[in-house]
Amino acid sequence: MTRTTSEKIKLGIFVVTGTVLLVVAAYLIGNNQNMFNRTFTISAVFSNVNGLQHGNNVRFSGIHVGTVTGIHMEQDTVIRVDMSIEQKMQPHIKKDAIATIGSDGLVGNMIVNIIPGKHTSQSVKEGDEITSYSRIGTEDMLSTLNVTNENAAILTADLLKVTRSLVQGKGTFGRLLNDTVMAENLHQTIRNLKIASRDAQITLRELNEFVEDMNSEESVAGVLLKDSVYGQKVKRIIDHLEVSGTSITHMSDSLQYLVNRLSKGEGTINFLATDTLFVRSIQNTMKNVEEGTARFNTNMEAMRENFLFRRYFKKLEKEQKKSQKQ
Repeated sequence: MTRTTSEKIKLGIFVVTGTVLLVVAAYLIGNNQNMFNRTFTISAVFSNVNGLQHGNNVRFSGIHVGTVTGIHMEQDTVIRVDMSIEQKMQPHIKKDAIATIGSDGLVGNMIVNIIPGKHTSQSVKEGDEITSYSRIGTEDMLSTLNVTNENAAILTADLLKVTRSLVQGKGTFGRLLNDTVMAENLHQTIRNLKIASRDAQITLRELNEFVEDMNSEESVAGVLLKDSVYGQKVKRIIDHLEVSGTSITHMSDSLQYLVNRLSKGEGTINFLATDTLFVRSIQNTMKNVEEGTARFNTNMEAMRENFLFRRYFKKLEKEQKKSQKQ
């Protein structure tokens, strides 16, 4: 039985329509893998999505939990990524979770990885925005490596110049490397510094011991430092010593003046010291006075023995004894 032209046209339209519907269904199923499961939507904001596309997978701790449902450019550096997540994963994803963009393998499609938080926050809800972390892209890494290589080349050239200068003996370090005399002098200087440092340590230790002895209550310095009464006494002693020193100075000046006058032959003392005749006369006078005194004492003894004066002297002795008893 032969088919008519109209039947062939209807059959062709049916096959084409079925094919189109099959392709559309496959596309929808591919982009919405959770279209038959209950889902909720969360979002994250990135500065660079690194080629992420609508329909890419979303993973939580390595487990496939949803897909990317929208990518919106809000500002030049703000890109919002909407994610459709399975409803059963909602209790496990906390509000402190972090979203990052990575790749599925070395050359695979881009995916969104959700890193769990500390499990101390509340679970996410419909429409919540979680924290995001933008990784460095390949172009940024290559740009950074390029700058690093340029800096390394400049550093290598500078190091080469420094090495040549050192080998040629230029500069301080070059002279130190090539001049043995200067190196020996520097070594001797360092040795002297070590000796000086050791002596300084010994001096500081002795000074600390002296200060500790001064702080001791048994030492004189400790008593003078801590006892205000003794401090005042020492201060008065020092003041008296200053006054005495002034007086001694004046006395020394007077004695010096007297000595000067004696050396010049002035005054009675100089006359007595230099006139021998006058001295002898004084000696004879003193001798005569002593002899007269002795004779007077002898005469008085004789008078006491004389009967005329004996009663007078006895009476005088009685009065003296009576006065002594009283």
